[in-house]
Amino acid sequence: MSLTFYWYPKCGTCRNAKKWLDAHHLSYEEVHIVENPPSRTELQGLLQKSGLELKKFFNTSGLKYRELGLKDKMKSASEDELLNILASDGMLIKRPILTDGEHVTVGFKEEEYEKMWL
Repeated sequence: MSLTFYWYPKCGTCRNAKKWLDAHHLSYEEVHIVENPPSRTELQGLLQKSGLELKKFFNTSGLKYRELGLKDKMKSASEDELLNILASDGMLIKRPILTDGEHVTVGFKEEEYEKMWL
C-alpha cells in the first residue's frame, strides 16, 4: 500500500499524524500541502473517494478561511466554485490528508487512522 501524506510541518495535528504513521511503521510519501497543494483535479478525486462533504476539506479554523469570508460563501457557492477556491491556496485545505489512491482520510483522529490504515 503506497500512501501519500499531504501535510504542513508547522501544524501540530499533522505532526501528530506523522508520529502515528511512523510509530506504526507505515511508509508514505510526504507532500507539503502549501508548497505543493493538490490540484483541482486531485482534490476532486480525493473528495469523491473520501465520501465526505466538500466542506470537510476546508480548514475552517484557518486565518485565510476567515479572511476570505468563506463561511458565508459555503452556503451559496457551487461545488465547482468551491473546488476552485480550495485549489487556489494550500492553507485553505484541511490537513493532513492521507490517501492510498482508493481511500482518503482528512484531518487526524487516531481511531479513524487505526480503522482505515492498519
